[in-house]
Amino acid sequence: MAEQKGSNGNGRPDRGEREVFVISVAAEITGMHAQTLRTYDRMGLVSPERTRGGGRRYSQDDIEQLQEIQRLSHDEGVNLAGIKAIIDLQNRVRDLEDQAAALRRRLAAAERLAEGDSAGGAGTAGGRRRGEIVHVPRSTAVVLWEQRRRGQDGRGQDRPRQGRRDQERPDK
Repeated sequence: MAEQKGSNGNGRPDRGEREVFVISVAAEITGMHAQTLRTYDRMGLVSPERTRGGGRRYSQDDIEQLQEIQRLSHDEGVNLAGIKAIIDLQNRVRDLEDQAAALRRRLAAAERLAEGDSAGGAGTAGGRRRGEIVHVPRSTAVVLWEQRRRGQDGRGQDRPRQGRRDQERPDK
């Protein structure tokens, strides 16, 4: 028996809702015995949704997963422990692909933001805000970069303004 998860009153499922199947229908669709489906659930090979009373409800994704388990077992000769390992690895790959896609989106957003900042916005000099303190490698000096206006030094170039050294390096 197929049930509609959620209904808008006219017998059709709401958008975003999906059809679920009781265990006997799922077993018939997959050509497996209901007890086999229960075993696969206990082993964690498939995880159907549960009703309040504990009845299993198999989604179309669960049915496809069961069919893949059957293919691996019968056609490829993989035992249940191997199937579990394969499914776990497939899930891990899917999770990593999702994370990689999210990181690519974040990188693209950060690059767009950086391009917008370096496009010569007000008060920026070479992508940095005016008066920003920058690290100078292999030195204890602090350098404050400011863009000078034309007329002050005649060239309008960025010039460092040396900060004072609080300490000398002990190795020099």
